[in-house]
Amino acid sequence: MQEEIRIRKLKSMLGIAAKAGKVESGGFCSENCIKSGKAFLVICAENASDRTKKTFKDMCAFRNVTYREVFDKDTLGHVIGKEERTSVAVKDEKIAAVILSLIDVQ
Repeated sequence: MQEEIRIRKLKSMLGIAAKAGKVESGGFCSENCIKSGKAFLVICAENASDRTKKTFKDMCAFRNVTYREVFDKDTLGHVIGKEERTSVAVKDEKIAAVILSLIDVQ
């Protein structure tokens, strides 16, 4: 039960961030957001290709951006009101912290 609530809150926060214009989605836009120093958190879909995940993981490590893998492509896109997405970059530090706290709950 707690897990369902956490997932629902996580999806809600990603949706709120998207509506507020605080996310970039898709490989190209997420990459630009990371390289420009605007990304605080990058989320990659769990079913993205290994190459895509490695690329984003390495890019985030190099630029000291937090990286996580959550949901599948369809779900990741759906929660931000788009078609399927392999990656989402969160551009707001406080929203990123809340999302991260929901992802990292043990």
